[in-house]
Amino acid sequence: MKITIEGASPEFERKFLALIEDHRHELVLAAGTEWGVERAVRYLTSLPANARQFAELVVQANGTKPAQELRDYFQGELRGPTIALSRAVPRGVRMGWWPEGTPAPISPQYDPDHPSWQKAIAYTMGGEDLPVFRAAFEQLADGTARRFLTAEAFGGRTVRRADAEPTGEVTPSSIKKGSR
Repeated sequence: MKITIEGASPEFERKFLALIEDHRHELVLAAGTEWGVERAVRYLTSLPANARQFAELVVQANGTKPAQELRDYFQGELRGPTIALSRAVPRGVRMGWWPEGTPAPISPQYDPDHPSWQKAIAYTMGGEDLPVFRAAFEQLADGTARRFLTAEAFGGRTVRRADAEPTGEVTPSSIKKGSR
């Protein structure tokens, strides 16, 4: 039997994972580690601005951006953006945004003729991820990615502001004193 579940609520996910845990000796599990637009949006929005710009430059270059051009763009310093990129995938696993084993979308490319320690000669994004990240950047630019950017998606919750319009719900503060 093969099961694919997308868009499950956190409560469903907890119950489902508990059921799998109870029957783990009977199952072979393979989690979907591919990048989709929602995952890409979450990945990109979790990055600091310089790392997001780094990713956008790689995408704009059709998946391969020479490292020297990136060094020139970032005034010779790639440690900040590349460290942020390398930490984003493990953070996403910890937050439950994607499964363990999800590959980093951007990788350094080294000169194969010089196997010892060296600077990267380029940064690449796989061909299967390129259209996904293009779509993610487009949705971030035109505002349609907002549907993925909820507090719940990032492990938080939404709380109504005190000065927000009333919803018609009866709450203790909406009941006037002395009226019964």
